[in-house]
Amino acid sequence: MPDIFFEKRNLNFSEMNIIQKTKWAMLVWCGVLWAGMITTYAQTKKPLKGGKIFGTMQARHIGPAVMSGRVSDIDGVNSDPKTFYVGTAGGGVWKTTSGGVNFRPVFDKHSQSIGKVTVDQQNPKTIWVGTGEPWVRNSVSVGTGLYKTNDGGKNWKLMGFKDSERISEIIVHPKNSDIVYVGVLGHLWDAHKTRGVYKTEDGGKTWKQLLYVDENTGLADMAMDAKNPEVIYASMWQFRRSPDFFESGGKGSALYKTTDGGKTWKKIHNGFPKGILGRMAVQSAPSKPNIVYATVESEKRAKNGLYKSTDGGANWKLINTDFGVVVRPFYFARLVVDPKDENKVFKMGLNLIISKDGGKRFRTVGSGVHSDMHAVWVNPQNTKNILVGTDGGVYQSFDDGMFFMHLKNLPISQFYRVSVDNERPYNVYGGLQDNGSWVGPSRSSNGVQNRDWSNLGGGDGFVAMRHPKNKNLVYCEMQGGKMWRYNLSSGQRKTITPMPQQNDPKYRFNWNTPAILSVHNPNRLYMGSQFLHISNDNGESWKKISPDLTTNSPKRQRRASGGLTPDVSAAETNTTIFTISESVLDEKVIWVGTDDGHLQVTTDGGKNWMNTTPNIKGLPKNTWCSSVEASRFDKNTAYATFDGHRTGDKKAYVYQTTDGGKTWKPLATADIKGYAHVIREDLKSRDLLFLGTELGLYISIDQGKNWSRFKNNLPMVSIRDMVLQADEDDLVMGTHGRGIIIIDDISPLRKITPEIASKKLYFLKSKPIIIRSLGGGQEFPGAAEFVGENPNPAGKIIYFQKKRHIFGSMKIEIFDAKGNKVSTVPAAKSAGLNVVYWNPRLKAPKTPKAKTFTFGAFNGPLLPEGTYTVKLTKGKDKFETTIEVKTDPNSPYTAADRKAYQQTTMRLYNLIEKLAYTANVVQTIMKDATAKAKNEAKGNKRLVKKLKAMSNEMAKFNSELVITSGDNYTDSAEERLNEKLAALYGEISGYSGRPSKDQLQRVDVLEKKVEAAYQRMLKIKSKELKSMNDRLAKAKIGEIKVKTMEEFKKSDK
Repeated sequence: MPDIFFEKRNLNFSEMNIIQKTKWAMLVWCGVLWAGMITTYAQTKKPLKGGKIFGTMQARHIGPAVMSGRVSDIDGVNSDPKTFYVGTAGGGVWKTTSGGVNFRPVFDKHSQSIGKVTVDQQNPKTIWVGTGEPWVRNSVSVGTGLYKTNDGGKNWKLMGFKDSERISEIIVHPKNSDIVYVGVLGHLWDAHKTRGVYKTEDGGKTWKQLLYVDENTGLADMAMDAKNPEVIYASMWQFRRSPDFFESGGKGSALYKTTDGGKTWKKIHNGFPKGILGRMAVQSAPSKPNIVYATVESEKRAKNGLYKSTDGGANWKLINTDFGVVVRPFYFARLVVDPKDENKVFKMGLNLIISKDGGKRFRTVGSGVHSDMHAVWVNPQNTKNILVGTDGGVYQSFDDGMFFMHLKNLPISQFYRVSVDNERPYNVYGGLQDNGSWVGPSRSSNGVQNRDWSNLGGGDGFVAMRHPKNKNLVYCEMQGGKMWRYNLSSGQRKTITPMPQQNDPKYRFNWNTPAILSVHNPNRLYMGSQFLHISNDNGESWKKISPDLTTNSPKRQRRASGGLTPDVSAAETNTTIFTISESVLDEKVIWVGTDDGHLQVTTDGGKNWMNTTPNIKGLPKNTWCSSVEASRFDKNTAYATFDGHRTGDKKAYVYQTTDGGKTWKPLATADIKGYAHVIREDLKSRDLLFLGTELGLYISIDQGKNWSRFKNNLPMVSIRDMVLQADEDDLVMGTHGRGIIIIDDISPLRKITPEIASKKLYFLKSKPIIIRSLGGGQEFPGAAEFVGENPNPAGKIIYFQKKRHIFGSMKIEIFDAKGNKVSTVPAAKSAGLNVVYWNPRLKAPKTPKAKTFTFGAFNGPLLPEGTYTVKLTKGKDKFETTIEVKTDPNSPYTAADRKAYQQTTMRLYNLIEKLAYTANVVQTIMKDATAKAKNEAKGNKRLVKKLKAMSNEMAKFNSELVITSGDNYTDSAEERLNEKLAALYGEISGYSGRPSKDQLQRVDVLEKKVEAAYQRMLKIKSKELKSMNDRLAKAKIGEIKVKTMEEFKKSDK
């Protein structure tokens, strides 16, 4: 301590004078202050977030695309019809420049729910996207505003309307790209003022509201006169959803027209039915804009139908009331008129219907097109080329809509629920919106293809799960609780839905009814109506083990729904159980969440229940319980999410209890965007939590104190369900718009601690590398079908970096047990987790230079089982760890077989390199002798003659070693020693078991030939080359230099 504080050492406080005591007090005060600063710093140190945790971890997409998913809009580039954009209900925007042969997503950083896509035809690289689907079914997602790109979708900018929730129409002025009209449908579940028609005259910098009715009425459809852009038609619609009811229609619904670019508007209802109106579609004919079509929903249902005006909307006439015209108007409200034929009308409905006589008669499109139509785009250059967007993706016709081809390359499937089994590779099961239930592998030999998926059930699919023991039994479900037990071998389905017994009330099943398998009894199922049902015999019989666990409010049990047009589909069935979780630790502990805000728990197998919701502070009453998760570490701990978006509350509600529901702690933070659908606790770490929200995946590594969105190849998509696959430690997500997305091996996230995070670099223990083969075969599938990504089969070297490595070298080297370097791989340099893939093989052998490829020797041999040392050099710092290489426990080969493989492949590997060196020496002598004869020895005829003779001799020798003529296809020369050796190496190294006796005998034969060639080369080096170099030295000409074997091996391939 500095002497400034003490005049002498070891001074007692009682002996100090006033000055000394004052100095002592100052010292103590400074120490306390410093300690407090340190404590404060430690307490306020920023937690790890986002990229600083996840580093190079990546998600992968496996589809499926065989059934695709709901499409909300399509728009093409009129001047280049091969380029078009597909807007989807929950999977973002997809672009093709090949007429649909290939697509790529261009909107992954933003909300994936799309309402409208509009190409600026004057500047086709400018595209406007309005988010928030306008086809407002019960499961619809939400948008986050209006976006614009000026570079064909590479970069996007938010242009406003952030809280509009859903944008239904965008029209760009045909002659002035700065003028854009936007129609906002607005909020579905609550009143909101951001609705109606808006206009910008400066490319989106500022907006003016042109047409507004009230906070309950939004813009359903809008059309511009193709020859007079000042004329616009706007259909306004009053509508509202609640958890238990939907209402289409009201006093706010009306059809308006402006003739001055939106300055003034007037209703144009002359000829429409009197009274309350509902949703209307409107479209004017581009070729004759005075002809206008509209579909009208009204309280006089007999007057619902297609109306036509021939005077720009001044007068209307009802011309068609067919079922295909009037069906389900809230969901099917779009008309398209052919660009060149005013009489050709497309009406979207349960099916696509087409009229060629101005709407009097319609033809229903067949050819296997999925039902539920939402979009049509007609190629203006060839009007027989038609695109249609459905609940099952995009279809294309080239013959005027007679036959359609399904584009099976859009992986936009919408999963409600997901499960996995324990096969190798494991399978993924799930139910999808309007596309039934399916099962497919998590990986496949040539990527996860459409053909790898199998259908299990129809309707809207929900629960799909395999029996834990019986591989042939799968349970699957459709809307409203209809459950089947499906036998995969026989193809038979048996309905096993619980049925009301004597004196039971009618069972109420949610649209998305929950059902789970017990972890304690493989034959036990739980299923929820308003009661919890249990079956111990695979659904053959059921027993109620609860009273009504909902509020049982009669106000929330209105059967008639839909407003002006009844829409009774089970979509609004309420006061039901929505989520169930059984404790892994105690089969008598079961949690149940309901869609009207109850979270119930039993600790005695259903004899007694406690509603814990009153114990959750800050949770609005009757908020839908979207998921509950019983902890696998403590039977009194559980997690729950609540979703209030159906009442207009889009906050995330996430809670934890550690005392069986007596008290709850909120876990939601400001980092979470989007309302919460599902929470999952990790299988091995109580600190690791996964949260699926409307706008992506969030992960916490500290039991919910902090959350970070996982963005690495994972869009801002709605995640409706998740499951952890125990054997692989994979997180499998059922998304509502991008199919199944998997994060392979999340185990490194379990190991991140504050101590590890503070280190410059820290190796995390990697799983053993399992040597396995995916197999495969010859295929030429083309580009027209989606192929899901397989996991990287290589081993993982995993480390955590505190900061991104920017300056200086960074490399990874791998050594075997004897200290031999077997591999060098590039190091990942990100902050956070870094995953470096290493294929446990030697480099491909160095092969001789030949006229053709050395087929068969493109890969190095597999390394043997064992422990390998990994050394990472980061600038001047060095870090070290080990990694295990093991054989697949399911391998059919014995240890002796694998040893024979290793010995034989290495023997051939060394022979190839020995031959390569031999050929290199021969070719060097041949090349240099020719060059010296031609140039340096030009005046020495005798020396030239000797050099040419040597070159000719080497050429002849070389032709015995390698092919020197022909090509790599049909003009192939006879195999030489190199090709024979490489072919044998390829056959043996491509099979992980014992080589055949014939193969081993062939190795012996070729080994003798290689050795003979090698010895011949050595003799040439020691005698003929030495003699020639002596002659060259006398002539004062540089000698012919050849590499040593060591120099050759170190040189570049």
